[in-house]
Amino acid sequence: MSALALSLALGAAAVHAFWNVLLARTRDAQAAAALALPLSIVVYAPIAAMRWQIDWRVAPYLAASSSFQLLYFILLVAAYQRFELGVVYPLARGLAPVIILIAGRFVASTLPSAVQIGAVVVISTGVILVRGFKQRGHLLDAGLAVAIAACIAGYTLIDKVGLRYADSIVYQELVHVPVAIVYGLTIARLRGVGALRAEFNLSTFIISIAMFGAYALALAALKLAPAAGVAAVRESSVVLVTILAAVVLRERVSRIQVLGAVCVAAGIALLAHA
Repeated sequence: MSALALSLALGAAAVHAFWNVLLARTRDAQAAAALALPLSIVVYAPIAAMRWQIDWRVAPYLAASSSFQLLYFILLVAAYQRFELGVVYPLARGLAPVIILIAGRFVASTLPSAVQIGAVVVISTGVILVRGFKQRGHLLDAGLAVAIAACIAGYTLIDKVGLRYADSIVYQELVHVPVAIVYGLTIARLRGVGALRAEFNLSTFIISIAMFGAYALALAALKLAPAAGVAAVRESSVVLVTILAAVVLRERVSRIQVLGAVCVAAGIALLAHA
């Protein structure tokens, strides 16, 4: 991975961790996300217009990526409404590059290297440690995290190919439009316009900018490097989120969970350079 691609992926990791912490702090994560999505489209529309470059062969990739991202937001917000950020986030982000590696190798019909297998083992160990055992017998949070990871892997692999046909900012803008409309209207109908109005504040506006910006950086990195490597480096944000969950959200993070986050970070670093 080139230095530029690595820098872009690391930047995406930091910004992604930042907006997830902000979203988890909101009183109503569903309403905040429903507002942040359309706000991000409005904010970045002038940039997309100036960079307009697209081949309409990208259409099926836009549709597929939008579907995965819509499901991603639904599951992510549902998880944050019910469980702690420090457990859900590391599980979801840590498993995503593993799924991408396995899916990519399955499609390519080649076996992973010893280093890649070792990285998967390290990541899996870290995920188990971060998950912890305090909710023994209750697997809904783990199930949601795995589903979120599958969505991340799905749209990352799709975007890697779709970016051949469009500028990264334009691509993301078009992917987010149907997601914002469907998710926003659904939450407005279920929760009422008043719930959305209550989350119309500076924090939601910042989330909207960071939400779009984080994936814009990731898409730029995807144009320069393999999907598994980019996803692996980007998911190093699990370490930052584990720390922020304890410092900012006052969530209880044990030494075992910190060790797990470090294992995940070490594993994805190996995966990125495999």
